[in-house]
Amino acid sequence: MSVHLEVYNQIRPPTQLFIDGDFRDAASKKTIHVLNPATEEIICEVSHAHKEDVDLAVASAKRVFPVWSTMDPLQRAGILYRIADLIEKQKEDLGRLEALNNGKSVEAARDYDVTQAATIFRYYAGWVDKLPLGEVVPSDSGHQVIVTRQASGIVGAIVPWNFPIMLTTWKVAPALAVGCCVVLKPSEVTPLSALFLAKICKEAGLPPGVLSVVPGLGSTAGEAITTHQDIDKVSFTGSTEVGRRVMISAASSNLKKVSLELGGKSPNIVFDDCNFEDAVAGATQALFLNMGENCCAGSRLYVQETIYERFLDALKSRVEDIFVGDPFDRNTSKAAAEGKIVNGPLINKSQFEKVLGYISKGQAEGARLLTGGKRVGSKGYFVQPTVFCDVSQNMSICREEIFGPVLVVSRFKDLDDAIQKANDSAFGLAAAVWTQDAKKIHLFTSLVKAGVVWTNTYNIVKYNAPFGGVKSTGFGRDLGKDALFEY
Repeated sequence: MSVHLEVYNQIRPPTQLFIDGDFRDAASKKTIHVLNPATEEIICEVSHAHKEDVDLAVASAKRVFPVWSTMDPLQRAGILYRIADLIEKQKEDLGRLEALNNGKSVEAARDYDVTQAATIFRYYAGWVDKLPLGEVVPSDSGHQVIVTRQASGIVGAIVPWNFPIMLTTWKVAPALAVGCCVVLKPSEVTPLSALFLAKICKEAGLPPGVLSVVPGLGSTAGEAITTHQDIDKVSFTGSTEVGRRVMISAASSNLKKVSLELGGKSPNIVFDDCNFEDAVAGATQALFLNMGENCCAGSRLYVQETIYERFLDALKSRVEDIFVGDPFDRNTSKAAAEGKIVNGPLINKSQFEKVLGYISKGQAEGARLLTGGKRVGSKGYFVQPTVFCDVSQNMSICREEIFGPVLVVSRFKDLDDAIQKANDSAFGLAAAVWTQDAKKIHLFTSLVKAGVVWTNTYNIVKYNAPFGGVKSTGFGRDLGKDALFEY
């Protein structure tokens, strides 16, 4: 028996839809293959939700919403705290399950993704009895004006495959905290941790119907959610292309509220007065965290021309030290324990071929391949960490989101040039600047068009601070107090 099959058999996650507090087959009895990207083999089959199943989930949510939304705040908070405790208690199984289904290392899944999932539930549990639900606003002496805020109702949450359990909690926890019910569609590629979370929620005492989990394709379960007349709000994380379709569906149905966290092509700016070693390490981590399958990845690296060649030499050495391997291989765990960046496989064949296609396109467009560029091994969707340099602004690899381990590097002259190049993108999720000059930091953070800006660091996402973008990256915010007002 392979180690992967052994892990699955030890955990045995649910594989049916979770509707009205119970696991059940899809009405159509159809299923979806779930693959292990490290081996290209089928892990299991999960039920495939269609419109009929979404209708059942929404109907159960409608029945329970009046009870859940008016429940004593401490009682509702208590359930969310129990969910957090159970996630923490079962983080080893959840981490291994996420690694098996998604391809990231067990250590990254357990110690970051699952740990943050528990933290998110605890954070929003703490808000339940402190929600700013109303205020009295000034008026003339004969009137009193009271403003109240109420839960939106039924939320459709659609989550991608790159951080499955973590991004699920980003949406589910604040929605439940304010009193909404949630119909969750995890990616059909990575549904296992969401179904495991449903099992946890049931054990924690979440009333039937408050959360349903309906894995399925975007064209089946996804469309059923976005067009449903009784869903009041959709929160979507995914591609810009699909985000546009979500908006059209929301507008053409019942004008439901929408929040979107979409694509990114984030600029990472390195000035010559930076802490050099920190900047090299930060630029490497900014892109190659999670195999580059990260919406806020620092995929456009701009280095000031005075240190450009020196920086490339150091960057090449760092990138070539990244360990690429199966999440369940002992050498992978050893590399993670040594503090190395660890890359697993890309999520599936489609993404694998897309990334290799961009690598070919970069070479054809005239970018210089500094390192990487090839498949690793003959089994699994592994790609070498890849760096292109001397990249011009009009190249496809500079303008389009690759969503893989491909970093593009360009040079810039001064602050004005850096800001112009940073803003020369359709996207606006994140940006970063590396310098010891406070004036440059102030000007850059003021003028760059991005929802999140880091200074002398990257990929620091805090549970109590809002996260989201501008331009074609979408609108609305996850995390922090701001997320409560989305629901």
